Amino acid sequence: GYSRYAYDDFSEEESDREMDRTSVSSKGGASTLENVDEWKWKLHMLLRNDNEQEIMSREKKDRRDFDQLAQLADRMGLHSRQYSRIIVFSKVPLPNYRSDLDDKRPQREVSIPSGLQREVDALLADYLARKRTDSGNFPNAAFSRSSSTDSFATDESFYEQQDNQTSTNVVMERIQRRKSLQLRNQQAAWQESNDGQSMMEFRRSLPAQKERQSLLEAISQNQVVVVSGETGCGKTTQLPQYILESEIEAARGATCSIICTQPRRISAISVSERVAAERGEKIGESVGYKVRLEGMRGRDTRLLFCTTGVLLRRLLVDRSLKGVTHVIVDEIHERGMNEDFLLIVLKDLLPRRPELRLVLMSATLNAEMFSSYFGGAPMIHIPGFTYPVRSRFLEDILEVTGHRLTPYNQIDDYGQEKSWKMQKQALRKRKSQIASVVEDAVKAADLRDYSPQTRDSLSCWNPDSIGFNLIENVLCHICQKERDGAVLVFMTGWDDINTLKDQLQSNPLLGDPSKVLLLACHGSMASSEQKLIFDKPEPGVRKIVLATNLAETSITINDVVFVVDCGKAKETSYDALNNTPCLLPTWISKASARQRRGRAGRVQSGECFHLYPQCVYNVFADYQLPELLRTPLQSLCLQIKSLRLGSISEFLSRALQSPESLSVPFFSLFVTTITNFVLCAFR
Repeated sequence: GYSRYAYDDFSEEESDREMDRTSVSSKGGASTLENVDEWKWKLHMLLRNDNEQEIMSREKKDRRDFDQLAQLADRMGLHSRQYSRIIVFSKVPLPNYRSDLDDKRPQREVSIPSGLQREVDALLADYLARKRTDSGNFPNAAFSRSSSTDSFATDESFYEQQDNQTSTNVVMERIQRRKSLQLRNQQAAWQESNDGQSMMEFRRSLPAQKERQSLLEAISQNQVVVVSGETGCGKTTQLPQYILESEIEAARGATCSIICTQPRRISAISVSERVAAERGEKIGESVGYKVRLEGMRGRDTRLLFCTTGVLLRRLLVDRSLKGVTHVIVDEIHERGMNEDFLLIVLKDLLPRRPELRLVLMSATLNAEMFSSYFGGAPMIHIPGFTYPVRSRFLEDILEVTGHRLTPYNQIDDYGQEKSWKMQKQALRKRKSQIASVVEDAVKAADLRDYSPQTRDSLSCWNPDSIGFNLIENVLCHICQKERDGAVLVFMTGWDDINTLKDQLQSNPLLGDPSKVLLLACHGSMASSEQKLIFDKPEPGVRKIVLATNLAETSITINDVVFVVDCGKAKETSYDALNNTPCLLPTWISKASARQRRGRAGRVQSGECFHLYPQCVYNVFADYQLPELLRTPLQSLCLQIKSLRLGSISEFLSRALQSPESLSVPFFSLFVTTITNFVLCAFR
């Protein structure tokens, strides 16, 4: 029995349809095929020709023509199949799909350079010669008498596989060597060009350049290195480049693969574009990025910037990060849940990948904690350079601007101004929500050097208010009386940004587009909109950027001279009483306040307007509480189970700062319940 079609798993339903077509064609369907004899001759010649396995017909034919030719091939013992408009007749069964015959996916002919082809031919010839020599060294007679034929065949097959693998490895090493030399030549050519020399001169002016050699030596000699650097030192853009450049200079560029994680989309995209520009390339060549639902990378990408979540998703399918040589985790000082989770996974991975290098980068001076977590990893600090920044706290702002605070002009209700709400808030002043330490600090503050109006205003200050009217007054003061320069306003979230933007646009001065360019910056914005904040405005126009805390360290807006700090940021916390997560504005830490202040001193001396008294700043915590200790753990527990990392409680106990022991069993029970529910649903 000959098989009529190419596949054996032909369903009964399809067989019935095919039989119906055959019967219709034989009973009365008129075929348009006129050259049947010609095709008989072609198929007969195919059977006689031992050097050919198949022939094709690219002529336009309808279904009845194909049926007639298929029957003809079937009678001659051939297989046939139609791929789009092409009919193939073959001596062997045909697959369901052939990419070389797919019009929607055209194939490219790969042309191998003649030099590389000669190397491959020489290696193959050497392999065949060694095989003949080695096979002649066997004691043929004795071996054949003492061993069965099957055993000999098995040994020979194993020998051939080993030899083939060795030959393939040699070829790949030569290809990678050639690619590495090509990358080195390209890098040298860029650095020697006029544009490249200008860029290298700028890069050498950054503080990170002074630590370049010590950084590279520490990374080569240690599996984990902790790097801290102040704002503007260049650690985020330069350190990944130093590693890439050193690998390329050492002719290891083809095998180098660096992943640098960022906590937010906008930072991953903006940093990758900046690094690509410093290398004289387009994004997607040796430098690329990958964020959720978006990415720019190619087969030659050696340095990939991505969000922490993207790397965690890769670990789902690639537990050992095969092929990755360096992992850089940036902004670890933020202590996000994903970052802390990633550190646990990487700490477990390092013993299995001794050649893998891990670099942790922090913008604050709390590197000792991370160093001790990784067994005393070496620490390197890069001192940054910023111009002097003058800090003005609330009491100074009220003195300079003359603005008065009353119980009625601090009402924040996300743009909904209702008289009853204003009166209710004004009477209560919502004192119940203020932290006792902040309240005590305000009461104990020494304000004797300030005017009576300022002291009266401070007595009416509502710590729970963002202070939209105060921000508007400060911005008007900057636009009217201060020097040129962009303004960066730190807000708590998207709702506050939109409300403030609407209020500012109704101001005669701040809402004039010929004088002020109002922009928003939030992590959920589209990438194209986020890029606008980095562009310089037209002459005579002051840029004002309303941003969340992502502008503290994740991005750098170079032309910022003034910073307005509301002193708060929205954080996810856990309401244990109601067993629900909450996203509420909370006071920032001293470290965050310093980061915000440092944004004003990038290009010249700047000023920072803190919308809270200095006595309140003095009672701020040194660092923010890690997200792992203040948020629900359901999603994290599900990730632990999806990665098959063992017991949830045991895994979380290995964290840099593990969560409360009472909360872990509760969330473990939650995950177990969800898992059982899913299993029951699919039974």
